[in-house]
Amino acid sequence: MRTWEGFVYLAVVVDAFSRKVVSWAMADHLRTELVLDAVGMAITARRPAAGTVHHTDRGTQYTSYEFGKALCASGLLASMGRVGSAFDNAMAESVFATLKTELIYRRAWATRHELEMEMEVFSYLEGFYNTRRRHSRLGNLSPAEYETMHLTQNEVSA
Repeated sequence: MRTWEGFVYLAVVVDAFSRKVVSWAMADHLRTELVLDAVGMAITARRPAAGTVHHTDRGTQYTSYEFGKALCASGLLASMGRVGSAFDNAMAESVFATLKTELIYRRAWATRHELEMEMEVFSYLEGFYNTRRRHSRLGNLSPAEYETMHLTQNEVSA
């Protein structure tokens, strides 16, 4: 995301079932630490079962030894898209496009601090995108409502 000072980079982990952004990290660089922070947050928040698949594009952050080691230690399986295929990571790209259209492009951002420290992105993702923004693929429910509905259905079935 562009500011007058330079770019702020965002890494997200999106649940493919509910389209919920389960974790995210921001930094002024694209190094492996950025994606490790996002994945670490997802592992802490969701405690995924061994064998859960983590899908990425082929960015150098995701092909690094450190990233592979972190996935393996958590019991996650790595999945990577094909080179040059925009469709392989469409869900994450959709989150980025929506964020940019609904938040980032609506005003000029003078500093990285405005995006990072005033928590604009956090407020958007956690306070709107996950909880109130309706998704047509989810029957016009928000990701949080969709997860709650399915959790409730599973509890009734059990």
